[in-house]
Amino acid sequence: MSSSTTSPGSYFEAIDDRSYKPTQHASGAWNTDEQHFSPLGGLVAHVIDRHRADRGDEGLVLSRISYDILGRLALDECEIEVETVRPGRTIELLEAVVRIAGRPVVRARAWFLAGFDTAAVAGGPEERLTPPEELAPWRMSDVWPGGYIASVDVRPVAPPRPGRTTAWVSTPLDLVGGVPAGPVASYLALVDTANGIAVRQPPTAWMFPNVDLTVHLHRQPRGAWTGLDTTVTFGPSGQGVTSTVLHDLDGPVGHAQQILTVRPAP
Repeated sequence: MSSSTTSPGSYFEAIDDRSYKPTQHASGAWNTDEQHFSPLGGLVAHVIDRHRADRGDEGLVLSRISYDILGRLALDECEIEVETVRPGRTIELLEAVVRIAGRPVVRARAWFLAGFDTAAVAGGPEERLTPPEELAPWRMSDVWPGGYIASVDVRPVAPPRPGRTTAWVSTPLDLVGGVPAGPVASYLALVDTANGIAVRQPPTAWMFPNVDLTVHLHRQPRGAWTGLDTTVTFGPSGQGVTSTVLHDLDGPVGHAQQILTVRPAP
């Protein structure tokens, strides 16, 4: 598969089965010459899905994915390699490595678990967020620059407060131009937005990028909206944590955690 043009309707264009070129819609909030991690996280999940489909894997569902961001995410072509670390019919672990200019910049690990009918014993928080169609959009671009932030539809459940916001996020853009992405990969492509919706300090005065993202799912998300019930905490010695309860339109689906490096802006 190859593409000689860049589609205006996607975050990435596929160059071949392992290589992808980001569009300007993927440009970051901390530096517009870099990629925002959110769509890249979704792309990694998409490539993992393709790897499993090529092997004929069935019956397992994504239950945890963790990303470690190892270096600068230049707005350049990236190559993604996937390896099965622990094969199995009921439990499987895969690892993906993203390289830009030959250098590893992201390492991700994904646990897949067997799916069973556990509806009879299912339990946990069930509260649903106010549906997005009942909420007004919020211009995140008033706080953050970059193509990614400009591309998303953000609808807060209540006015955003420092360190605390609950909001829906959606996008009209495809993850990869001309290539259908699965519902979980599309959902994950919006999760990293959490660190930008509940800022404790103006990003012009303080930097607080995340160096990781870990997502645990107790249910497979569905639909076009990613719900983020987010709390941001800054500690006294340069670390912070962004914690999010993840929702779809049917209720909670899991949790996300991000560790932050907090420091004054240069």
